[in-house]
Amino acid sequence: MATEGEAQQSRLGFTLGADQVSFDLEESVYPLEAVYGAAYLFLDRCFVYLTRPSADSVGVRLTAQEAGSEDLEKLAGEFANELLSQTLRLKLAQSTARIREYYTAAALRAATSAPSVDELLAELESEELLEDPLEIMVPWEEKHASDQTDGEGTESDPKAKDG
Repeated sequence: MATEGEAQQSRLGFTLGADQVSFDLEESVYPLEAVYGAAYLFLDRCFVYLTRPSADSVGVRLTAQEAGSEDLEKLAGEFANELLSQTLRLKLAQSTARIREYYTAAALRAATSAPSVDELLAELESEELLEDPLEIMVPWEEKHASDQTDGEGTESDPKAKDG
């Protein structure tokens, strides 16, 4: 007959042994990729064994690397929390996959359509740089020469008027 402690552990969904804790996970709740992600994060803390007890479930057994080094009940709880985290991460990745694909494709299109340096130089050479419809290249003195001459066509000296 099971003791009260063993019955409680059974209600929590895991079986606690002397140096291991084991439990079965339904793949409809925890996808296999999430189980793999959680198991990977626990490899440095314990030995992780995965089995296939049925077609739609995964068996997980966590074994302490050293006898008595881990609180197995705490380890099982932390693994369950990491399973939830991995499952959420997986669902978020699936729900935002189209957005990521769109932005990646847009970035790649923009990168391939950008002109090269040679194309920019060829475009610059093809332009008529010597045309100056706004007379930007005309020196200021030449533009305003008529303003600086007096009525007789000679240039006036501002100092001469003052003195």
